[in-house]
Amino acid sequence: MTNPSIIILMGVAGAGKTTVGQRLAATLGWAFYDADVFHPPENVAKMSSGEPLTDLDRIPWLEQMRELIHDSLRRGESAVVACSALKAAYRAILSRGNPGARFVYLKATPELIRRRLLDRPGHFMKAEMLDSQFAALEEPDGALVVDAGLPVERIMKEIVGSADL
Repeated sequence: MTNPSIIILMGVAGAGKTTVGQRLAATLGWAFYDADVFHPPENVAKMSSGEPLTDLDRIPWLEQMRELIHDSLRRGESAVVACSALKAAYRAILSRGNPGARFVYLKATPELIRRRLLDRPGHFMKAEMLDSQFAALEEPDGALVVDAGLPVERIMKEIVGSADL
């Protein structure tokens, strides 16, 4: 049996983390977790009103996601996690004590994301918050970088074909 792995799909809202993550997890036979589902109601209310989250808002949520990743690895279960993880400090929290976690950065242009968010009815992340997402983004070192504008099947092929997974 191989060691369990966690693929953390990161990037701004609208990059395709959930879409790619669900398909990738199904293809690999792994669990899928969308970090957005784990936001407390207060965070969702802030984002729904157009107010960006602060680091203080995010830390408990990120710690909860770190525990989920840790528990999956401890149980020997591989998983795909969709989590924005925009800052290096956020990625450090998620990976702390989780050596099987690897980041895949779905890199996108603001123009692509704006189009996608405008076509996304009912989601708490509004197109108006796009600027705050890109302002907070610290592009990762050491992550697999994949163009979010590619078709989903091509993105998956790049992830699965990467040597470090």
